[in-house]
Amino acid sequence: MNTYNKLYEKICSMNNLANAWKEARKGKTKKLYVIEFEKNIRENLLKLRKELLNQTYKPQQLVTFILRDPKTRKISKSTFKDRIVHHAIVRVIEPIFEKRFIYDSCANRRGKGNLFALKRLKYFIKKVSENGDCLDNKSHDANFVYGYCLKADITHYFQEIDHDILIGIVKRKICDKQTIWLIKQILDNVSVNQEEGTTGFERIRGMPLGNLTSQFFANVYLNELDYFVKHTLRAKYYIRYVDDFVILHKSNIQLKIWKLRIDRFLKEKLKLELHPDKSKIIPLSRGVDFVGFRNFYHFKLLRKRNIRKISYRLKQFQQDGLNEEKLKESLNGWWAYARWANSYNTAKSLLSDFPNQVQIC
Repeated sequence: MNTYNKLYEKICSMNNLANAWKEARKGKTKKLYVIEFEKNIRENLLKLRKELLNQTYKPQQLVTFILRDPKTRKISKSTFKDRIVHHAIVRVIEPIFEKRFIYDSCANRRGKGNLFALKRLKYFIKKVSENGDCLDNKSHDANFVYGYCLKADITHYFQEIDHDILIGIVKRKICDKQTIWLIKQILDNVSVNQEEGTTGFERIRGMPLGNLTSQFFANVYLNELDYFVKHTLRAKYYIRYVDDFVILHKSNIQLKIWKLRIDRFLKEKLKLELHPDKSKIIPLSRGVDFVGFRNFYHFKLLRKRNIRKISYRLKQFQQDGLNEEKLKESLNGWWAYARWANSYNTAKSLLSDFPNQVQIC
């Protein structure tokens, strides 16, 4: 396996920091903290570069807030300067790990994403069910297709990522001590969970939702699961989106065996657990709940939680808890996603009272 050294110089180069700054400011040019940083942009970048080169850089404390949308999530926000460092790191090390990621790891990757995952799932459903003709449909159900899906996700994934295990995975590819030091600085800047282990040492775990580095390292961490599923279990029809994954097969017995082996692998190798309520085996004819849609053979519907989310936004606006600009942004973003489902009438009904905010066509 190839390992990489002398990456730190690339991370700290003025050219890389300048490009990282440009990426960090996208969509945020009107924010006061961006405007303030850019008043003396050259001096600030040079100062940041000096801190990195001298290894005196230390991330500032995260600002943590609760987001209810309507699901309650704890979001931790880094300062703009620290976000530049996050981009600088990912710009250099992402290409190294990208080569190792499997084709059907879909989240936070160029050319992938939700729609890519949906298309792959549709393709897999067709393959497993042999285009819907695997068995006779005795019940004459229009949605009936033969086959099963293990639909699973991981309990409190971001909060449970073990720092020592993650660093061990990173070190297999990166042997640059300074780069490892910088990664540790970023990882340690979190309201950590601490657990007394059987050896008497503390496990430090968790990454904040919201950081670019968290999204990237989340893929690095579960790439271990991807390789186990694809190369050890030899599961052919497997897709992962962050910690949410599906495996399709003609046999529900085979999926039960794989589920047990995956759960054991996660516990022993990654200190993670499958979510007991959200990890189950279902017939394909019932529809697969994945990346915001219920996916059937012939069509897909919006997930109820997705509908509740936009209903919550509309209610906020009606109660003066959300201004019109924010509402328009939310509605247009939601419609851009919702239009991929066969739910035109549902969307039209929800948005009919707000013609100025979004155009349904």
